[in-house]
Amino acid sequence: MQHFIKKYPLSFLCIIVIWILCLMPIPETPLSNINMIDKWTHFVMYGGWCAVLWIEYGLYHHTINKKRTFLYAFILPILMGGLIEIVQHYCTGGNRSGEFIDFVADAIGVVLGALIGIPLALKISKRNRDS
Repeated sequence: MQHFIKKYPLSFLCIIVIWILCLMPIPETPLSNINMIDKWTHFVMYGGWCAVLWIEYGLYHHTINKKRTFLYAFILPILMGGLIEIVQHYCTGGNRSGEFIDFVADAIGVVLGALIGIPLALKISKRNRDS
């Protein structure tokens, strides 16, 4: 775990922030009136995290290990989204509700983050290889 935190500090920070935001009670704000704002929030959180994870991976590697990155930067974020929805449903005392649609928004965010992050990781790792 220490190795992950040291190598991927921004990704680790994203994980912590996502867990905190997903488990705290939702305050009323003017944004609450925007249709599906919670889905957009999930989409942006997971998309941003996944892009950051890919970029950090590119910074520390000369080549992309496709199997490993598929697991760690694609499958695990989606599984974490599902786990958070389960925790919200069963462990927040009714303050939060676990929703399948939130899980779908998480997964779509991961896909978008990968579409943004993979080319950046490839470019960064190629730059590392060339220098």
